[in-house]
Amino acid sequence: MRPAILQDLLAEVASGRVAVSDALARLQKLPYEELDVARIDHHRELRQGAPEVVLGSGKTPAQIASIAAALLAAGSNVLVTRAAAEAFAAVRGVAPDACYDELARLITVVRTPREVAGRATVVSAGTADLPVASEALGAARFFGIDAHLLADVGVAGLHRLLAHESELMQAGVVIVVAGMEGALPSVVGGLVAAPVIAVPTSVGYGASLGGLTALFAMLSSCAAGITVVNIDNGFGAAAAAMRILRLRDRPGSSP
Repeated sequence: MRPAILQDLLAEVASGRVAVSDALARLQKLPYEELDVARIDHHRELRQGAPEVVLGSGKTPAQIASIAAALLAAGSNVLVTRAAAEAFAAVRGVAPDACYDELARLITVVRTPREVAGRATVVSAGTADLPVASEALGAARFFGIDAHLLADVGVAGLHRLLAHESELMQAGVVIVVAGMEGALPSVVGGLVAAPVIAVPTSVGYGASLGGLTALFAMLSSCAAGITVVNIDNGFGAAAAAMRILRLRDRPGSSP
């Protein structure tokens, strides 16, 4: 449930347009709603500023559609990560306005646009990292971030990154996605003042160990203050960026 919906309900109760008993019935589902397959946390947007996000992997298309329908009924936008085309078809059955990003594997239903939370740049080391970078980009935009992608600027040709230095400097948060040896976040972290969120990917040859080499490199970076999320977790980086940017907008927060 979005804060605006709760505010409207309280205003209707105060004006007498809605009975207290009717308002109570509507609020009974506010903490969470029990479905056959899940307990939907409708309180999350009030608590954290964004609705519960659905992880598509491990769920059937019917389960995903059921959860999406419950979120929409409560007035929330919907984001499903790691979603297959079959899941998208099921969600469209309950939300014909749903959109699908095949590369990012994201399903979105946005019926209430969010206020812009700030600006972020998603930096992708190579084309092979684009699925994870696209997940970060799509999730960031879902959260209301003015997000832009800077792709294929890895350290094998550093001049490609430096040509966009001014864009990097303007970002409120920079999300850096890289596999192989995972060096790119260290380079970006040494250039910008904004928070840098590093995302290791599982891209690379044998000694990359499915992303562990990139993960360890990012955790061991000599560029101070880099935050590192899990391997291939573009969504997690976007969620962290949203928290950073929205915290700045709170009354009393430092710029």
